[in-house]
Amino acid sequence: MSEDAPLVFVLFGATGDLAARKLFPALVRLARAGRLPSRYRIIGSGRHSPGRDEQFREDLGGSVREHAADVTGREWAEFAEHVSFQTADSDDGADLAAAVRDADAELGGGARVLLYLSVPPESMHDMVGMLADTGLSDGARIILEKPFGRDLESARALNEAVLRVFPEQRVFRIDHFLGKEGVQAALALRIGNAPLDAAWDRRTVSSVQIDVPEDLGLEGRASFLETTGTFRDMVATHLCQLLGTVALEPPRRWDADSLRAERLRVFRALRPFDPARVVFGQYDGYRDEDGVAADSRTETFVALEAFVDDDRWRGVPFHLRTGKALATARCAVTLTFRSPPVEVPGAREARTALSLELVDEPELSVDLAAKVPGPGIELRTTTARLEPAEERGDRDGDGSDGDGRGGGSAPDAYERLLFDVLRGDQTLFVSSEEVERLWEVCEPVLADPPAPHPYEQGSWGPRAALELPGDAGWRVPG
Repeated sequence: MSEDAPLVFVLFGATGDLAARKLFPALVRLARAGRLPSRYRIIGSGRHSPGRDEQFREDLGGSVREHAADVTGREWAEFAEHVSFQTADSDDGADLAAAVRDADAELGGGARVLLYLSVPPESMHDMVGMLADTGLSDGARIILEKPFGRDLESARALNEAVLRVFPEQRVFRIDHFLGKEGVQAALALRIGNAPLDAAWDRRTVSSVQIDVPEDLGLEGRASFLETTGTFRDMVATHLCQLLGTVALEPPRRWDADSLRAERLRVFRALRPFDPARVVFGQYDGYRDEDGVAADSRTETFVALEAFVDDDRWRGVPFHLRTGKALATARCAVTLTFRSPPVEVPGAREARTALSLELVDEPELSVDLAAKVPGPGIELRTTTARLEPAEERGDRDGDGSDGDGRGGGSAPDAYERLLFDVLRGDQTLFVSSEEVERLWEVCEPVLADPPAPHPYEQGSWGPRAALELPGDAGWRVPG
């Protein structure tokens, strides 16, 4: 089907926080960049009506512009003409199915249908059944928001339900970390530079850290975190996907099947997490937050040690850390290299390391051992920082950057991923096999979760977590 074929995009959970903060801003930016087809309709859906379409658009517009300062009032007004709302739930989707048929007819027929389920994992199974019963699934692509289940059993049940209705090539399990510009840059940096790839293994690397602290607390998401916890929300999804990206073997081809196969190989070699090497934390004052149980044992912080038992990484510890209400917000991957075989004064203290800040404009720094000026040989650490290269501009003379995406700043993760769904490109999406294997790896911790340690807001988490990497400590802060 042509990429300019009309589009009907159905968003379940359209009145939720994610829709206002990320999804609708991404859709507006795609429209602004000319990456949506010329004819399209956006149908928001949920169990409860927000009122007439005009009221839904007005309320949503205020929320979108609050979270996306780059979206102008004029841009929203033009986009909003394509937006409507139709109530639906897992028991009754008949009116929504009729609305989709009407939208298709208004667009001239032959529209592509994208179905985005931004709903809790326990609701997805029944929602997929409704999509099948109403015919909404016929020929459609489905986008599933993480987490994909709550454990191995529920993930398998969800995958079975989805794959009974949708073939795998039309299923897009979205983990927005895979769409971050910094994550893609990290993968390209390693695979695109032979010297780095040659040093990217257990012979040279002594440890790897994946550190994603957050400085914010709940932000009104108490009900979600209380039922999910940080381990399910962040580790079984985002941090493990970062680990898979860092540790994979260079694929023979740069395509969806090859990259997903290499990530899966890493996950199959990933040793199930040992609860004795996992630290849970809960920040002071969490139980005083609205919607949190007075005796809550929900973890707001996780740090753990992981091992990938393959020829490239066997014996190298991977230390993962994330949490709420910490000292700062970062997203960093650090590879620390082994000490040189020759004993040189200061060499052990001057550890060499490569650190990647996975922000919108990725930052790379390298700690190297350099000679201290003066007589004799003594080493100390010096840091080199590599800045992103200047934009090469319009390479094709058509206002694009060579792939039809346009030049300028990098797209937001959701903008990039939604564009890939439109193109049918699954490279940055998670397969059913990856989902199930990661829940297998997480099962020991889910079966025997450690008691959460208290920690102060604005700190770096519990002392037990600070001690997890041993003498080397954590790179962040650093």
